[in-house]
Amino acid sequence: MDKTPVFVLTGFLGAGKSTLLNRLLADPAFCDTAVIINEFGDVALDHDLVRVGKTQVARTTTGCLCCTIGSDIRSTLHELHVLAGAGEISFDRVIVETTGLADPAPLVNQLIPGGAPALGLSDHLVARNFELAGVVTLVDIVTGELSIENHFEAAKQIAFADRMVLTKADLARDPASIRDIENLRTRLAALNRAAPIDDAHHRGFELAALFQRRVYAPASLGDDVIGWLALEDAIRGDGGHPLNGTAGTSPFARHGGRIRTFAITRELPIARDALQKFLHLLSMSAGPRLLRVKGLVHDRDEPERPRVIHAVQHVVYPPAVLDDWPSADRRTRLVFITDGVDPEPVRQLFEAALDGKPIKAGRALRQLASAVAETFRSGTAQLTRALTN
Repeated sequence: MDKTPVFVLTGFLGAGKSTLLNRLLADPAFCDTAVIINEFGDVALDHDLVRVGKTQVARTTTGCLCCTIGSDIRSTLHELHVLAGAGEISFDRVIVETTGLADPAPLVNQLIPGGAPALGLSDHLVARNFELAGVVTLVDIVTGELSIENHFEAAKQIAFADRMVLTKADLARDPASIRDIENLRTRLAALNRAAPIDDAHHRGFELAALFQRRVYAPASLGDDVIGWLALEDAIRGDGGHPLNGTAGTSPFARHGGRIRTFAITRELPIARDALQKFLHLLSMSAGPRLLRVKGLVHDRDEPERPRVIHAVQHVVYPPAVLDDWPSADRRTRLVFITDGVDPEPVRQLFEAALDGKPIKAGRALRQLASAVAETFRSGTAQLTRALTN
């Protein structure tokens, strides 16, 4: 019996994974696809941003798959297998959409033959019925270079890919931007010489081809990948403490202590100009420390048509408008992932912008700027110590 292929769809924060996944699921040839959507944080949102057809299955986990035992990928695959065996669902492939901060090494280690050891009957069932068929990594041409420079996870996502896709290339309209894309291609090829690089906006781009059955061979991707997989084996063999932390520690320790995730919710509808003011002030103040903002907004002028908000670092994208609400939850829900930004000034700025209170907004901006500056000074001091020791 052929094993069910599992594809990992990854890419740093804001690379466009949900957008690409929506395009793929609109293809009738992919109607029998099980989708595992991994979310980073306590408020589930991404499953509302992926439009799932009648015959697709969406399984969501809250917490980073590469950090938490509770959302282990093999346990989720086992659950899908049990549901399929009971005749409740049917699928012929699985796509795992990771968080933008996911380290692919532990995920790959759990899915390849000879990787993480099977610890029980459920793991053996997964090994007999599923196989890793590919890792597709998206790279945003707008922030890709900065992400690689500042976040090791972004570089590892590229290194583990057997297919890479450039996104947002349609935004490059001048010669300088086009040259930047070519420089980015050169950088990606240096990090991973084995994986082909596609352009999602190229006329000849075939999205479906990214998720066709193939053999995923880590050994073909270079010594760094093999070394990272060996390190994951060593971590698990040591009881998993560096991976999952000890009692009372954050489950996100793999990504460093500065990474913060928090959410803002609001019951009442929101005015568009107030929301845009908030996002503009926040992006101007936090800059590259604002790793990601995404959310559904209850618009005051069109309450039946929610707006989808996206911001990545210093870039706030025009909102998309949905025809209707994806679920019964009609609250505004904004999820933030930041690098060293305290949630409280962000919440204060949000309330001040929406309520039109300039004094509180000014105080929140000063607190936010101070926190970002302190994070920068701390990081610079650590780097200086590392270089001089």
